[in-house]
Amino acid sequence: MTDYSKYNVLVVDDVPLNIKLVTKMLARFEFRIRTAANGLQALDAVKEELPDLILLDILMPAMDGFEVLKILRANPATEKVRVVILSALNSNEDIVKGYNLGANDFITKPIIMEKLLNCVATQLQLV
Repeated sequence: MTDYSKYNVLVVDDVPLNIKLVTKMLARFEFRIRTAANGLQALDAVKEELPDLILLDILMPAMDGFEVLKILRANPATEKVRVVILSALNSNEDIVKGYNLGANDFITKPIIMEKLLNCVATQLQLV
């Protein structure tokens, strides 16, 4: 059994209810969960402490998730951080864009709990 309490997960979404939902879905794993309400806050949180995994929304004010991903991948200190996009954007174009910018996975909203849990477990095994 994996000890998930050692993992630091950053949940980034501008909708507080979405953060609460994802946090609740992940509660059984006892991750160290931090949150950010937009891309700028996410980048600040990453500077404070490098997360093992970022669950990143795309549509946010101030800076969208695609821009956050570009910045993370351009920085040698953050280029290898695992990033899973959680987004209501579900067109093939948006999904391909996410992968092309360096996302490790892409989950469309509404989020299916089992899919999220399997994805997070898989990504953290790759850390």
